[in-house]
Amino acid sequence: MRRRSSLVFLALASCNLLLGACASEPRIAFTNADQMAAVPTDARNIRFWANAPENVLQDAARRAVVQKGQPFAYLALSGGGGGGAYGAGVLNGWTASGTRPEFTVVSGVSVGAMIAPFAFLGPSYDEKLKQIYTNGEAQSLIDHTSPLGAVFGGGLIESRRMREMVERYIDDDMLREIAREDRKGRRLLVVTTDLDAQRAVIWDMGAIAASGGPHAFKLFRDVLAASASVPVVFEPQLIDVSANGRRFQEMHVDGAVTAPIFILPDTALLGGKSIVARGGRQNVYVIVNARLDAGFQVVPNKADAIAARSFGVMVRVDTEAVLAQTYKVVTRDGLGFNLSYIGKDIAESGGSGFETDTMRRLFAYGYAKASSGSFWENKPPQVETARATAKTAER
Repeated sequence: MRRRSSLVFLALASCNLLLGACASEPRIAFTNADQMAAVPTDARNIRFWANAPENVLQDAARRAVVQKGQPFAYLALSGGGGGGAYGAGVLNGWTASGTRPEFTVVSGVSVGAMIAPFAFLGPSYDEKLKQIYTNGEAQSLIDHTSPLGAVFGGGLIESRRMREMVERYIDDDMLREIAREDRKGRRLLVVTTDLDAQRAVIWDMGAIAASGGPHAFKLFRDVLAASASVPVVFEPQLIDVSANGRRFQEMHVDGAVTAPIFILPDTALLGGKSIVARGGRQNVYVIVNARLDAGFQVVPNKADAIAARSFGVMVRVDTEAVLAQTYKVVTRDGLGFNLSYIGKDIAESGGSGFETDTMRRLFAYGYAKASSGSFWENKPPQVETARATAKTAER
């Protein structure tokens, strides 16, 4: 990680000190009014803001239909870089345990977005998911960086590399399967961050797949790539949209910038709104592809190390806040809360996290936990810690 972050800061410093301002090709200008009216090319009603008004979110929620006799199961997958190998291992091990349900809704952020389509389609895609996180391709992607890309372009790694990797694993047959499941009432959601609007965007990937047409595959691919595009490291994804008779491109990056996990919209988390009761068994499953403990490390007094550590702290704290609020809302409304994350019982790699050996180790760790059949925690660790502290204080 230190070598990668050093390249980022070297590139940015060069840009500021030597060139004053650096950019790739200029973008077509558009207004805030254009942004609010924009729709992706040839695809309508396939996305909404995470902080959209309640009526908009209710309309989106109505698309999710639980099949008669089937339990409601929501799977949320977080970001975490190379930690995605943990989530892939958990899904494979969960299948082996014989307890994995069919998910009604699957959401993914960042690396979780890359896992989400495979998790959505079920165990038949477990082997393919395993290969993505253990075959060494991720390390190869990170190894092909260009510091000049951050100076003269939008990132160390070209956007096409991320899109090409997505295209290798997401084909037309897979989109047709996702569209088929979407018609049954199941939902696949992915989060990106719209940098122009500074807001989280929730994309209905099943609706995109079902829209068909020549642009469906491109949009599906671009959204997945955007959600996993860490700013500066990866170039942003420019997504074609139109509004008010004009065509232009929105700039989208890693969904974790604005939403480390997507489980409930802001109106439910922050507004005290109740979740609509569906009856029968209802469970929310959350896989965090990272550690949640505040691990100790003496941070070198260097800009790159300070920045990398600070970003990690911010993501961890944001994740804790979302988990705590989600736990409160979900349990209040009678749904089961189930959480799995990378624990203290596995040592941190000390590298970028994308090393092939590290990812294979995390996959095996996740598989072993899940295949045992008892890998869920029923409350976030900080909630348990707070309760324990309160009990101690009472004594």
